[in-house]
Amino acid sequence: MSTEDKNITRAELAEAIYHEVGLSLNESSKLLDMILEEISKALEKGDTVKLSSFGSFAVRNKKMRMGRNPKTGVEVPITPRRILSFHPSHILKNQVNRKK
Repeated sequence: MSTEDKNITRAELAEAIYHEVGLSLNESSKLLDMILEEISKALEKGDTVKLSSFGSFAVRNKKMRMGRNPKTGVEVPITPRRILSFHPSHILKNQVNRKK
């Protein structure tokens, strides 16, 4: 891979499943959709999703707090919300930081 930024698309992931597993391209795409849907459902419920050797996704609740408009300096309330966080496994961290 070159040094330029590269985004991996859903279609490319489905194609990788197609080549590695041997399902048809249509079946590979459906399998990927099912996996992503299950992950999404779990996160919507507030569950943590742990993928061995990859990392974990978790939903955190953030409380209401006061913020400040950087242009005007006026204080504004920041509403409570849920955020999604990802924590990579040590295996993934090592792979990413491996020298080429």
